[in-house]
Amino acid sequence: MAKKRPQTTATRPQPGDAARAEGADVNYPVVGAREPCPCGSGRRYKACHGRAAAHAATELVHRPFEGLAGEGDWVALRELVPAATVELTLKDGLPEGVPSVTLATVLPMAWPALRRDDGTVLLGLQNDTASGDISRDLADTLQRALAAEPGTPVQGRRAPADSPRLQDLLDPKGPFEPVVHDGFEFWVQDAENATPDVTASLERANAAAIPTVKLTGVDSAYWCETPEKNHLRWVMPYPEEQLLDALARLHAAGRSGLGEGTRLVGSFRAHGLTVPVWDLPSEVGAEDVEKPAAEFAERLATALASEAPLTADERRARGGLTNRQVTLS
Repeated sequence: MAKKRPQTTATRPQPGDAARAEGADVNYPVVGAREPCPCGSGRRYKACHGRAAAHAATELVHRPFEGLAGEGDWVALRELVPAATVELTLKDGLPEGVPSVTLATVLPMAWPALRRDDGTVLLGLQNDTASGDISRDLADTLQRALAAEPGTPVQGRRAPADSPRLQDLLDPKGPFEPVVHDGFEFWVQDAENATPDVTASLERANAAAIPTVKLTGVDSAYWCETPEKNHLRWVMPYPEEQLLDALARLHAAGRSGLGEGTRLVGSFRAHGLTVPVWDLPSEVGAEDVEKPAAEFAERLATALASEAPLTADERRARGGLTNRQVTLS
């Protein structure tokens, strides 16, 4: 049910990256793990500054988008939506010469970021990152894109451990309003007059994109069309255990569907949030599930508020939902 993430062209970590991680002076020479630490402590590097560096390089941030406006949509655009863009608002405003900053699901050649000829910045979201903190890596890429020469793509790298995160750079009160596109024409500023190579690349990308629509009546819910059936994927902000209990209550009561012929089939786990997934008949479009989704949100709110122990039927329903859960990140 999930799309494949494109391969990135990000550069691999270099041998000196560990020495530049948290706690290490960037001017230290590169040393082996068993060699004396350059700080002069007398201990081996792996037992001194190398320990903090290794930890900083591998620590996984469970919810990298927590605290950002539209956390559920960040997760959806990272994992589920083929083609979408969002205008980003920076805390300190736009630098001189940068008319706008746009988040994009994916960029040409899987570039992590691009500074266009007119100075605008595009930041790619669906790229593999070098550390365990997607937010820090994206913020590092964004900062380098803001300072890049116009017309320059920005390669990925492992962000310094003490560098800012997206939460430090973006305005928490700024709007986060994804625009879902039918294709990837947003890659180029004048698609109609693009070169043959660019046109061919766009055609290939567009052919692989799954038609997707963002619902307007509820947050972070995306309808998509596949050859055999359609789906609704809904990123929800509630604690996982509480949400699974609530879904189980509704499922056991026969109230977990979104209308005739629809079925709650399981969920994804992505970046610390849970994403329930419904199968929809092929004739059910995005507009057809707007009202049922809003009604389901009301039923879910009631189920989330319940503190009663699960019944035997509800426990069985919960077990079935848990067994059909897939982790994306």
